[in-house]
Amino acid sequence: MRSVSFVKKSGVASALFAASLAVAGPARAFDQHIFDDKGEVKEQSNPWAVFQFGFSAYKSGHKEQAVEAYRYAAEKGQIGATWKLARMYAEGDGVDRNDYEAFKFFNEIAAQDVEPGSPEESYMSDALVALGTYLKTGIPGSPVQANPAAAQQYYMRAAANYRNPSAQFEMGKMFLNGDGVKRSVRQAGRWLQLAAEKGHAGAQATLGNLLFESGKVVRGLAMMTAALERAAPGDKSWIRSMQEEAFALAPEADRRTAIALAEDYLTKGAQ
Repeated sequence: MRSVSFVKKSGVASALFAASLAVAGPARAFDQHIFDDKGEVKEQSNPWAVFQFGFSAYKSGHKEQAVEAYRYAAEKGQIGATWKLARMYAEGDGVDRNDYEAFKFFNEIAAQDVEPGSPEESYMSDALVALGTYLKTGIPGSPVQANPAAAQQYYMRAAANYRNPSAQFEMGKMFLNGDGVKRSVRQAGRWLQLAAEKGHAGAQATLGNLLFESGKVVRGLAMMTAALERAAPGDKSWIRSMQEEAFALAPEADRRTAIALAEDYLTKGAQ
């Protein structure tokens, strides 16, 4: 396996390497064991130590060094390093955003055998959800085309094997809309309920809307109202739109009861 450089091959290499030695935290303790005189990772370096160095470099704002550290550790089998690289490329964090690069790193994780309950479970679970999301719509300008059936398979793995609430929510939506699967409100409700029980606000709101449409007006309104309060900023808009539309259709007495029940849900964490 080739050595991985922590610096760009340019006339300022020595200056950049000197800066890397100033990284705070645990990374400093590893410097003498990781680097050679050229500022490159020694081939025999411990992958876990390099991963830790990458984490410290990242936290200190030295993201270019962190990327190279994660690459080395990933090539040596560190799943956490592979996941971190995938996330950095997916979010344009310290690197130019590149969804196809992120997809490839997530795919490397998905190809591994990770037992539920193991320390690597969260990496696998998140990678599967990310792959499902990419495959739902495809990645423009890349070989990854939209494939709802394949997306469903990744979501199912994450939802069933690792009980990931985001995957369970996605499964619920797919069954509700018939995306890549045969439409089934019953199956949709099952998956949404599982995600809602784990506190997933989107699932709570969607399940609440299903209950409202099925005639369980008060409980449905209460669930949507509580979900709106719990939702992340990025989800508030669509949940508010759903909740306000339902409130506009409900009788005044049901609205009042639903608001009181929603407060009870928020206080006790019930559904």
